[in-house]
Amino acid sequence: MRRLEAYFEFEALGTDWRTEVLAGFTTFLTMAYIIFVNPSILREAGMNVGAVTTATCLSAAFGSMLMGALARYPIALAPGMGLNAYFTYAVVQGMGIPWQVALGAVFLSGVAFLLLTMFGLRQLILAAVPAELNAAVASGIGLFIAFIGLKNAGLVAANAATLVTIGNLRDPNTALAVFGLLLIAALMAWGVPAAMLIGILSMSALALALGMAHWSPRVENWQVWPETAFRLDVAGAAHIGVAEIIFVFLFVDLFDNLGTLVGVGKKAGLFDSANRIPRIGRILTTDSLATIWGSLAGTSTVVSYIESAAGVAAGGRSGVTAIVVGALFLAAAFLAPLFGAIPTVATSPALILVGSLMVSHVKEIDWQDPLIAIPAFLTILAIPLTFSIANGLAFGFTAYTLLRVARGRFGEVNWLLYILTALFILRFVYLGRG
Repeated sequence: MRRLEAYFEFEALGTDWRTEVLAGFTTFLTMAYIIFVNPSILREAGMNVGAVTTATCLSAAFGSMLMGALARYPIALAPGMGLNAYFTYAVVQGMGIPWQVALGAVFLSGVAFLLLTMFGLRQLILAAVPAELNAAVASGIGLFIAFIGLKNAGLVAANAATLVTIGNLRDPNTALAVFGLLLIAALMAWGVPAAMLIGILSMSALALALGMAHWSPRVENWQVWPETAFRLDVAGAAHIGVAEIIFVFLFVDLFDNLGTLVGVGKKAGLFDSANRIPRIGRILTTDSLATIWGSLAGTSTVVSYIESAAGVAAGGRSGVTAIVVGALFLAAAFLAPLFGAIPTVATSPALILVGSLMVSHVKEIDWQDPLIAIPAFLTILAIPLTFSIANGLAFGFTAYTLLRVARGRFGEVNWLLYILTALFILRFVYLGRG
């Protein structure tokens, strides 16, 4: 035990076993909603719900335990919100790409992330991309997720004249979703750590009681796991037409991970005297390996979760917190099937509110400077309206570079950003011909 305490730096961090375990439980409760939300999104891509549930738990268990043991940070990982929506609605449904090929793209993005980390190229990318565009991408993804939640809840519907309009609020499912939205929002307002999970389970129980859902425990989750596990098509994903998908998975994963590290690291006081993140190489290696394993297990990109801040607020400071989270996800792989399929009416309010949390990144953007505000605005707007993170990146990067060139401030644009902008312009030309 003393060796473990020394390895995890208990004395230096001012923590103990009891605090770390409680912090792990706190983090798990705040992010356990992903066990039900991720399968509900990926099933729209044609993937088996039971198999994805198992893959979700196993990828979160692997990533969190590896983060705790290798990088020694109190940061938990799981399939990322936003990227799972991009996987399903933009890649599989929007582009007509089979989910096996999409999983192959996730795998290749994880490998690329690992290589960038090994060769130290991540710093080059971080220096090239302005922080404001990173914040804009996160905010745009938040609107993207919220829009999907509104659509699934029936709160917005298609309209031939106005594209979208308000849905039928008299529909029982829509009314119940609105109640769920208010319930989870109220729990969050009261600071309940497990607000999302409590809301999803409560709404599922209410839907069952009203006869709007049927309880069907899935005891066969482990038996059906092979339906998605190791079914990725890497050869298909290596095709040039999927290159931009791999780029989006890689880009969003990289900056989502670093954004979480900064947020959680500052809250936990884990930065060194030079304001750097210690062991960042191990952190990013863990993230890339978790994504690779997630694609093999049968789920979308695995990322670090900002909900880890809840465990830090409860006193978690070491990797033990993340290991506890991983152990709980592993246990959930056996317990989750007992709940059966969670109805959409229970998960759609969670999507809306997860989106609202992500939009908070807009405060990091200087809206008084047109050279920043306009590219950021185009990024945020394009992601939900074009149903594509890739389009949002393209609009934002291109506008950022061209506006600075028009202003004569060439030196403010990193050379790598010039290359990315040229590629995005070629992409627009290619799409225009289509």
